Amino acid sequence: MTVMLYALSTCPYCRLTKKYLDENDVEYDVIDVDLLEGDERTAVLADVKNLSGGTSFPVLVVGEEVIVGFNKAAMKEHLGL
Repeated sequence: MTVMLYALSTCPYCRLTKKYLDENDVEYDVIDVDLLEGDERTAVLADVKNLSGGTSFPVLVVGEEVIVGFNKAAMKEHLGL
């Protein structure tokens, strides 16, 4: 199962999500969108909008499921924790 986190480096809910994933030994890839520049940033923001319908962070993609915000119950369910 692929787990991808779109986050902002300054976002407290993004930090909570990273901490929760780390504490539960979940392997994931992360993109700190605010640290990107130019066309790369534009492309990733477009991906986030397509996935979540907006630009709220964090956006966690677990397989085919998209979780917006720090939603512990949804993460637990979709990660099988």
